[in-house]
Amino acid sequence: MTDISREPVTEIPPPTSTRPNAFSPDVALAERLFDELRARTGSERGITRASYGLGEQIAHDIVRREALRLGMECELDAGANLTMTMRGQQRGPALFLGSHLDSVPLGGNYDGAAGVLVGLAVVSGYRAARIVPPHDITILAIRAEESTWFPASYIGSRAAFGELTAEELDRTERAGDGLRLGAAIDAAGGDSAVLRRGEAQLGRERVGLFIETHIEQAPVLVDEEKPLGIVTGIRGSFRHRHAACVGSYAHSGATPRASRQDAALAVAQLIVRLDEAWTRLEDAGHDLTVTFGQIATDPNEAAFSKVAGSVTFSADFRSQSLATLDLMRAELAAAVADIAKARAVRFELGPETSSQPALMDTGIMSGLKDIAAELGIPALVMPCGAGHDAAVFARNGIPTGMIFVRNRNGSHNPDEAMEIADFAEAARLLSAFCLRDLPAAP
Repeated sequence: MTDISREPVTEIPPPTSTRPNAFSPDVALAERLFDELRARTGSERGITRASYGLGEQIAHDIVRREALRLGMECELDAGANLTMTMRGQQRGPALFLGSHLDSVPLGGNYDGAAGVLVGLAVVSGYRAARIVPPHDITILAIRAEESTWFPASYIGSRAAFGELTAEELDRTERAGDGLRLGAAIDAAGGDSAVLRRGEAQLGRERVGLFIETHIEQAPVLVDEEKPLGIVTGIRGSFRHRHAACVGSYAHSGATPRASRQDAALAVAQLIVRLDEAWTRLEDAGHDLTVTFGQIATDPNEAAFSKVAGSVTFSADFRSQSLATLDLMRAELAAAVADIAKARAVRFELGPETSSQPALMDTGIMSGLKDIAAELGIPALVMPCGAGHDAAVFARNGIPTGMIFVRNRNGSHNPDEAMEIADFAEAARLLSAFCLRDLPAAP
């Protein structure tokens, strides 16, 4: 780790009490930092903080500055992830809070950043109240979560666990300028040579548990009128990103129904059949989503007066259960075979990509639910459909939890609309949770 905590900082008297007397998280600090992030990394239409780019670096500099002002110890790891630590009563594995600070192009201001700023709000509240937590609290600002810049998943968190490959470092290029990943990491203060050796920066001996706070990227909490969600797990998936159905082009007026090999109709039938399978499995209690997000005919050959001879599409299946995903694989295979025979077409699904489900720690979920009830914070227990760095922590054996904050208008767009009052509830919940003892390491 690179020590970057030796810059002059504002002197703050050390905490003098270990008792959680009346105190509150410093939500005003978070509000100010949200405003600064928007002003310095935004435009008239949206926020852009490119992974290992200028916008992300500005965000890292902002939170590091505030952490130093709070007397925290700051370090960079080999992936240029930033750790900011408030010392507790005893050394040992720390309670980690955090998320990412990069964004998609022209995205929103809260995606990722909320999970870092909520940690600063908690620590600042402790400092003001002279509270010393029972253990170290480390806020982690993770690099490069958004794969829109470099076509690789969870770059920063995987780097922290020594999971990036030399091929990824050498060949993965950033969208827009073609900068190689390894060079980008080195330019940001990381050390790609360490990453090539597969050396882990984080492990169970250092991380007692990890909680990622994140805006919800769907309308569930809005629809349920709840400010917070307590996440049960991050769905795994299998996907066919570049699938196709091949039939035969024909004249739309002259070709009778029985003679058609209509690729558009075949794909439509596939979508309906798998939607019916989704309904059936969901009614039986399965956690599942099914999405056909891209459907297209060839603009150079298709026409309004032609039977479609070729259609490309994507298919995305997600669940917290591997067994449910296997059931959908079987449903897909059967549907493709049946429709291909009935419509005289050929399906080419292409390669399958997949990710493993990541279940959240039951003890953390239980603790968050109990505290939410004690504080009178309405919270919905719910699954997570999107990918998050928390999945990397969970699969590396770190007890992991996630808190969702209500957010209107979706995510990955400039219209994200998290309300600061909901963010404040997440900060209250974490402030109470972080004073609990950590679970013993196995």
